[in-house]
Amino acid sequence: MRKILYLFFYLICIYNTYSQEPSKDNGEIDKVVNALFSEDEQSIDELMLALSKYQMLYVSLNYNSNSYFAGRDIGMDQYNLIPQIIYLHSSGIFGSISANYYEKFNPKLDVTTLAVGYGKNFGKHQNFRYGGYYSKYFYANSNDDFLDNSLSVSISAKNKIKTIGTSLYLSYLFGSKDAIQITSSSFATVKLLEKRKLSINLKPQISITAGKQTIELSRVSSIEGFPLTTYYSDNVFDLINTQLNIPVQFSLNSFDVEIGYYINFPNAIEGETDLKNTSFLNVSIAYLISL
Repeated sequence: MRKILYLFFYLICIYNTYSQEPSKDNGEIDKVVNALFSEDEQSIDELMLALSKYQMLYVSLNYNSNSYFAGRDIGMDQYNLIPQIIYLHSSGIFGSISANYYEKFNPKLDVTTLAVGYGKNFGKHQNFRYGGYYSKYFYANSNDDFLDNSLSVSISAKNKIKTIGTSLYLSYLFGSKDAIQITSSSFATVKLLEKRKLSINLKPQISITAGKQTIELSRVSSIEGFPLTTYYSDNVFDLINTQLNIPVQFSLNSFDVEIGYYINFPNAIEGETDLKNTSFLNVSIAYLISL
C-alpha cells in the first residue's frame, strides 16, 4: 500500500496535465506546455476555437531525491525516477504509461502503470472541470499486487483568471483487497516572467489525503548488530498525509522544467508513534510532441 499512496498522488498529476489544448503555431503550443505544469492558461474549450482536433504526446522524466510513502520514512534513503508518456486527444480521452524506478529496491523497476481517462471543462467561464480515469498497476513483486486497480473521479474549480484553484479527488483501489482515498488539493500561481516563448511561474500547492485502507508501515530493528526494516499492515480511516509543494516552473517553446521542494506532514494513525516530517527535492523535465 505504501507504493499505491505514492502512485495516487502521481496519477493526480496526470489528470491535471491533461487540462489544455495546443494550437498549430508556437505561441499556442507554448500555452499548452505551460498548462501541463500549471492550470493558469486558457481552457481546452477556449483553445478549441483555434484548433478543433489534435493529438499529442507529453514525454517526461521526474527525479525525486528521496522516497517516502504516504509521507513516511521507511528507513531507506534512496532516490527514485519516474519516466512517463501521456497521449492526449481533442475528444477528451487520454492515456498514459509510466514506471517507478527506485535506487535500492530489488528489482529496481518496482511498478509499471497504465491509465486511461476522460475529462471536460464546463461552466460560463469554463473554469470548472470534471474527470475520471482507470489505472492498472503491474508490480515486479507479486506480494505488492493486492491493490492493482483503481477507479478515480475528480472535480475542480479555478477563478476566472485561473491563478487560484482547488480540486477534490475520490479514488477506489481494488484487487484482492480494496481501499478508498480522498484527496483535496489547492494551488496558487504567481507569474514571475511572461515572454512569447519563455514563462517562469511559482506555484505553491497543498494536498491533504485521507481514506480507509490497509496501509503498510515500517519498523526498524536490529538483529546481531545489523539494521533490519520490517513492514506491517494496519486498517485505518483517518487523515493520512498533508503535503506542501513549492515549485518553480520554466517553460521554453515545447520544453518544460520544474524544480520543486516537497514537505510531508504525515499524520500518525493507530500503531504509529513519533512520526517526523519528511522532505525531498523534485526535478522534472518534459517535452511536448504534436502528432
